[in-house]
Amino acid sequence: MNPKSQEKIAFMQRAIDLADRGRGFVNPNPLVGAVIVKDGKIIGEGYHMCFGEAHAEVNAFLNATEDVEGADMYVTLEPCSHYGKTPPCALKIIEKKIKRVFVSQLDPNPLVSGRGIKLLEDAGIKVETGILEDASKKQNEVFLKYIQEKKPFVVMKYAMTLDGKIATSTKDSKWITNEKSRHFVHELRNNYMAIMVGANTVILDDPMLDTRLEGIKTRHPIRIVIDPDLSVPLNRKVIQTANTQPTWLVTSDQRTLNELQPYLDLGVKIIEKKTDPLDLEDLMTTLGEHKIDGLLIEGGSYLHGSFLDANIVDKAYVFIAPKMIGGQKALTPVGAQGVLKMKDAHQLTNINYRLFDEDIMIEGYFKQKQGEDKNDISKRK
Repeated sequence: MNPKSQEKIAFMQRAIDLADRGRGFVNPNPLVGAVIVKDGKIIGEGYHMCFGEAHAEVNAFLNATEDVEGADMYVTLEPCSHYGKTPPCALKIIEKKIKRVFVSQLDPNPLVSGRGIKLLEDAGIKVETGILEDASKKQNEVFLKYIQEKKPFVVMKYAMTLDGKIATSTKDSKWITNEKSRHFVHELRNNYMAIMVGANTVILDDPMLDTRLEGIKTRHPIRIVIDPDLSVPLNRKVIQTANTQPTWLVTSDQRTLNELQPYLDLGVKIIEKKTDPLDLEDLMTTLGEHKIDGLLIEGGSYLHGSFLDANIVDKAYVFIAPKMIGGQKALTPVGAQGVLKMKDAHQLTNINYRLFDEDIMIEGYFKQKQGEDKNDISKRK
């Protein structure tokens, strides 16, 4: 690799690293980082910090330490060309007389989709695309699905013992994994806009489903509880704190206002659906309409299985602890109907392994049943 190529990769990697700082705060916008380079050195950096605020390119200009005229800009996503909550970044780049722009990936948003590149080139600015494209697309996998399908990127997470259990026969589950694994789970909660559990999880465990991380800025996910029978008691934490951390209940459209009113009074948002059975694909469409771009499913067993049966899970994080519980009645991580033949098993691909002391985490993407890997980052254009 020649020095010029290495230099481009290094500057784009810096832009990708900057973009990641906006994780959890820019949704449903993409993560974007920008670096301004002049005479081989960085003179300005920026990233999209929060939804509705200045874009990465603008922040890089604001942070520039010298005149940017004639400089190069590295940006992880095609500069926008339309007026939204902020003016078009492509026009700002032209105005600042940037000489060259290096773009990691094109923006699939129909409002942009090549128009930003064209604006720059029509203004005489040289544009090069595709630098660290796979890394940039993986970083923005949530945005890429949401902007193209208008449905959330669905992630399933669970922890189990070596013998494949998520709780004992008495339903005791605290704790299967160690503190480092649980810390990473809170990072996941910070990354995704919403978290979903079934009613039984709330009834049995009474979780807060919040984000607890020391020393960094965080935000809590929207809590979504699948509760067709409206069985979650009013005294559960997710209900009692609905005014400070949003809680949505997905329940049957047969519930009366008198039944719903106590939950509404506590600040709970009600989503009424036909629940016999619940059409999860339709629910994902509804969540997309509410601008939920990423959904983290944390159980329980039946909910995990139902999502897999519906073939709408994009990604999984599975934690395996070196413990054994035993017992035929101990709970397993995936229930519902399941598959009848091994050839129909749900297959993970693009596998990544990570150790948290003695715990093992497996991260992977699900293939569609017809054989197409819908999460193959390289195929997302």
